[in-house]
Amino acid sequence: MPVEPFESTASLTSDIFYDILRRLDGPTLASAACVCAAFCSISKEETLWENACSSMWPSTNSEDVKSLISSIGGFRKFYADCFPLIVNKEVTEYQWDDYLDFPEEWNEAEYYGDTDELESISPSDFVSIVDIRYKDKTICSKVLWGIPNANGFNGWFYSCPFRIDLLNYAARENDSEEEVTLSVSDGLPSIASMERERKDGKLWRELRDGLRLSWIVVNKNVKQAANLASWCPLSGQRHWPTEKDFLVRFGSVLPAKDILPCQVVECNLIMKFRVIQTEGEGAETTLKLTELSMQLEDMEGAHVNGRNSLLILKEALSCRRSKNYSEVLESCHLYSKVQSELKEVKMRNENRLDRLCILSGIAAFITFCYYIL
Repeated sequence: MPVEPFESTASLTSDIFYDILRRLDGPTLASAACVCAAFCSISKEETLWENACSSMWPSTNSEDVKSLISSIGGFRKFYADCFPLIVNKEVTEYQWDDYLDFPEEWNEAEYYGDTDELESISPSDFVSIVDIRYKDKTICSKVLWGIPNANGFNGWFYSCPFRIDLLNYAARENDSEEEVTLSVSDGLPSIASMERERKDGKLWRELRDGLRLSWIVVNKNVKQAANLASWCPLSGQRHWPTEKDFLVRFGSVLPAKDILPCQVVECNLIMKFRVIQTEGEGAETTLKLTELSMQLEDMEGAHVNGRNSLLILKEALSCRRSKNYSEVLESCHLYSKVQSELKEVKMRNENRLDRLCILSGIAAFITFCYYIL
């Protein structure tokens, strides 16, 4: 009986290993690479990581996005950069009492950023790759090339508050092709009326607990990418601004050292849903996505302008990340805690100043009356 050559056996084994590894998700594939030399070698195949990226972020399936990922280092590097989330625990390293007076020490050129460095950054360098999931089902995948309205209008973008509106249906109510909706068939609970929902909040809880957001920003020029979302919601408001609206907030804490006096900013990713159908015989509960936007805010809650936002986004693509989600949440909660403390300090200072003004006014009035009388 003829014995099969060793090379053929090795080839067959590699095919089996490849078939096993291609069925794994990204984290499991990375762990499998540490099992043995054969797994380590096969796990470097770009097609395996392309499958992992496609499963994690369906928006990477288009040919133009595939070309973009290949140009910045490949799918393996892309997954390694974008699967961990941004962590920034340097918030407590700064003295917030000094921060209150810090802006006055900066001249206009320093506050609004390094002009020379800004010239190397173009809004067209950035690409947003966004995916929304609800209960592990992808409901929206969108790619935005560049930053809309950033070029033109005599450079107003650089001095105005930075904002990216990925989905804004207020101006295009009739654009049914791009509508993103959630219904009972997607796992939403059925509600009899909005009055009932206000009492038990069942729809709100299911929406908040089931939503997942990934907002990846790629800089084509420096060939770097990062996920700016927190994956799970950080907070939200129900029945705001109307009783049929639900606002869910995702985000991350980004470094702004040597860019802004506050040294750190918050990237706010806002998602809004509106109830468009609840009541009536045979009607199903349906929500429509009406807004998905990004804004950067400093410690005082002021929106960062376009000039500084470009610098911050560029720096964010190379900052520290973690696969530990509890560490990511801790970073965001730490920022919120320090921000609340800063607001309390400002309120106390303002109250003391108000009391001082009142006492000064009373003293001046008494003095005036004394000399008159």
